[in-house]
Amino acid sequence: MYVTQLSLADFRSWEFAELTLEPGVTTLTGRNGQGKTNLVEAVEYLATLGSHRVSSDAPLIRFGAPRAIVRARVQAGLDDPRALALEVEIHQGRANKATLNRGPLRRVRDILGALRVVLFSPEDLALVKGDPADRRRFIDDLLTQRWPRLAGVRADYDRVLRQRSMLLKSLSGRRGSTSPDAAATLDVWDDQLAALGAEIVAARLQTLAEMAPFVAEAYLAIAPSNNDAVVAYKSSSLGLDPGPGEALRQGQGPEDPAELTEHLKQRMVERRHEEIARGVTLVGPHRDDLVLSLGQLPAKGYASHGESWSFALSLRLGAYALLRADGVEPVLILDDVFAELDEVRRERLAERIAGAEQVIITAAVASDVPESLAGKRWIINEGTVTLDES
Repeated sequence: MYVTQLSLADFRSWEFAELTLEPGVTTLTGRNGQGKTNLVEAVEYLATLGSHRVSSDAPLIRFGAPRAIVRARVQAGLDDPRALALEVEIHQGRANKATLNRGPLRRVRDILGALRVVLFSPEDLALVKGDPADRRRFIDDLLTQRWPRLAGVRADYDRVLRQRSMLLKSLSGRRGSTSPDAAATLDVWDDQLAALGAEIVAARLQTLAEMAPFVAEAYLAIAPSNNDAVVAYKSSSLGLDPGPGEALRQGQGPEDPAELTEHLKQRMVERRHEEIARGVTLVGPHRDDLVLSLGQLPAKGYASHGESWSFALSLRLGAYALLRADGVEPVLILDDVFAELDEVRRERLAERIAGAEQVIITAAVASDVPESLAGKRWIINEGTVTLDES
């Protein structure tokens, strides 16, 4: 899978931009602030309907414009000439729109799956050093790439979570026992939240178990050390609390969605009084985390800057390898990555991605990119995109 054409209108800093892409390596070079990242962010948005830099769509629309438009043409593979035309309109204050092969889609999220992308950027250091929300978003975005229908499950879970939390908050200020009507309503939200949460947790556990070996392998290939990179799942709702260096073992917790549903419902019953007192939902996948370890030490707080970078990169490469194992060749995007890596890690990363069907790299300085990744190069300067003919 690879992008052959990308065009933007009123997206981020770009009033208009268009460039053709090919399989293999494409490098976008130019000074900082010229819009290189905005171009790859547009590719990411078509694949995920989100951005690695902001949590809402509003900043993606150029200042003063009523909407932004992102279009791309995607070819299925090197030996597969089938092509798709993707387009998303991002609106300010109203629903976005999407088309596939110029046909309007009923829901924007129906475009998910037409393009798969794995993007690594400086912001990914938060996967190691940041909050649990960063790691939850990482694994959940990967779930949606593997199984696009889970975008709907995630949206439904967030909706039910908001409704249930609003009810808990309204009950937290009352004295005495919960009324029968409020308890019955809470039971309904419990059932829905548990069923949706169980589906998310089951997908997370499966994905993490399948991805963990790829992450460990990528870390050993990139980082000049003998430490093992270990990823495990932590969930107070399921009683999973692996220590540093302890991988999630088969049978540590329930994995069947039906069993998970019952377990989450039981935990909600057990913690109902606490939830009402605090006015928040304390049970569910929105409270879970990934435990990242190097050897027997937690990566957060113990890993050096270089080790943290290598771990974050290994997580992305693990996701990339997992999608390839699923039979998908995702577009690999490295946004200003090489400037943060020493020479050894640069060369090892270049070796690691040499076989990718399409790689898009951004760099402020062309010499930061290893010579082994020479390919088509575009120069980004003062709102223009120019092919480097040198």
